[in-house]
Amino acid sequence: MNIQERMASKQLFTDHDANYPKEAAELEKARKRGKAICYEINNLHPDDVEMRQTLMKQLFGSIGENVWMEAPIRMSYGSNTTVGSNVYINFNLTVVDDYKVTIGNDVMFGPNVTIAVTNHPVHPEKRKEGGMFALPVVIEDGVWIGSGAIIVPGVTIGKGSVIGAGSVVTKDIPANVIAVGNPCRVLREITDHDREYYYKDKRFDQVEW
Repeated sequence: MNIQERMASKQLFTDHDANYPKEAAELEKARKRGKAICYEINNLHPDDVEMRQTLMKQLFGSIGENVWMEAPIRMSYGSNTTVGSNVYINFNLTVVDDYKVTIGNDVMFGPNVTIAVTNHPVHPEKRKEGGMFALPVVIEDGVWIGSGAIIVPGVTIGKGSVIGAGSVVTKDIPANVIAVGNPCRVLREITDHDREYYYKDKRFDQVEW
């Protein structure tokens, strides 16, 4: 198996596999490209929105319409991450995307969110051997990820759900719930009550626009 096949089958791999020098060299080139684009984005003037949009299209594997991203951003590749439409990415998003990261439509990220698809063996002697494995992360449509949340390999967050600030998401989260904590657990479902109240006793129909 080559490196990509090992990733896809959840087997251990190294990104510098001597058995596949051409593929390892291509992966290194892709990593450098992604980091270089992130560097360019992070060093743009904040008002240079047009160039930021151009670079975002180069960075991600695919990107939809109406995506806003605040710099800085850190990505391993960028090309392994797909982004839908109407997505808001706040400051300091970090994505370890050695393998697939899928971000749906209408997704919101708070500041300082981390997504990682890559993991390592627990035993220290096995870690020294350099092997790692990667599991895809999926963030479905309409999800809101709160500030400082960490999403670990293999997680899917269901449509419309909210992840509380500072949560560590270690397992799948169903659709249409609020989930919080470390490890992240479902707090409650999102209900019609949330259509009426935006914060505690604050009602939408009391807002003066």
